[in-house]
Amino acid sequence: MDLHGLQEYSCLTMVFTMGCRTPCEVPEGIPMEGPLQTIVHMCHGHGQWMSQLPEKLWDIPLYNLALPGSHDTMTYCLDKSSAVSVNESKLVKFLNKCLPCIVRPIIMKWSVTQVLTVTEQLEAGVRYLDFRIAHKANDPSMNLYFVHMVYTTVTVQDILWEILRWLETHPQEVVIIACRNFDGLTKRLHNHLVACIKEIFQCKLCPRNVVPTLRTMWHLGHQVIVSYEEAAELGKHCELWPPIPYWWGNKTSTRALIRYLEHMKRMGRPAVVVVFGQMLDLMILETFSNLNDSVIQEQYEKGVAHIKQQHSSTLV
Repeated sequence: MDLHGLQEYSCLTMVFTMGCRTPCEVPEGIPMEGPLQTIVHMCHGHGQWMSQLPEKLWDIPLYNLALPGSHDTMTYCLDKSSAVSVNESKLVKFLNKCLPCIVRPIIMKWSVTQVLTVTEQLEAGVRYLDFRIAHKANDPSMNLYFVHMVYTTVTVQDILWEILRWLETHPQEVVIIACRNFDGLTKRLHNHLVACIKEIFQCKLCPRNVVPTLRTMWHLGHQVIVSYEEAAELGKHCELWPPIPYWWGNKTSTRALIRYLEHMKRMGRPAVVVVFGQMLDLMILETFSNLNDSVIQEQYEKGVAHIKQQHSSTLV
């Protein structure tokens, strides 16, 4: 079955800084590095929030609940010495090769969207993980990595095991994993990746013929919904859910962002899971000048206020 429009406001994808695009909070007295000097609001104590929801929400499908997620989840561990992804433009690869001292720092600033590890993100309350998966060019191994212009230092398999360890200590939490992009993956590598997913999560995987309410998933022991952006694999594995449309609000002002989301809402909800990626792209402005912290905080608060106004009937 298909989900009917998962209302997911990816709260931790709201971008207000360059070096750290996740709203978090740094304790007082600890200076932030980087050109923005922005106070980052780090969330603590939200690792069990699903288990603490009132019983009246236990029978509501997840697509009628708002779930926080992270954009480009794995960019906290990008490899500074990594080659640029094969999918990047020839111009980017040429400039990176000819002017690495200038271009590489820009690439890293543009690529890093998270500062918390995947476990820290889960503890902060994140329940949607945005995994851009890739195989390195000319790599004879079966190792798969995450990618956002450059590759990560960790492998996909290691992170899946890390998520499993966290789930085992949080038996009533549910995580949606969106596997996307698949740069350089062959049919053989897809088979390997799906086999790893099934081997690691086993009965924790929720098959797509289950209506994913919390009560049902708790009863059946399911904790993981895997969305897979490769049609050929969906027909072979009932544990894989269809790819998730991403309503990408990549704007430079809160007003433009809200206008975009309202337009998408008027277009109607897709008959599948949908992610609302809310990003205020202030990075380009920051490349040339420092942004005042109060401006960033004001834009963040406006975005959060809009999120709080949403409910399932506003998206039908």
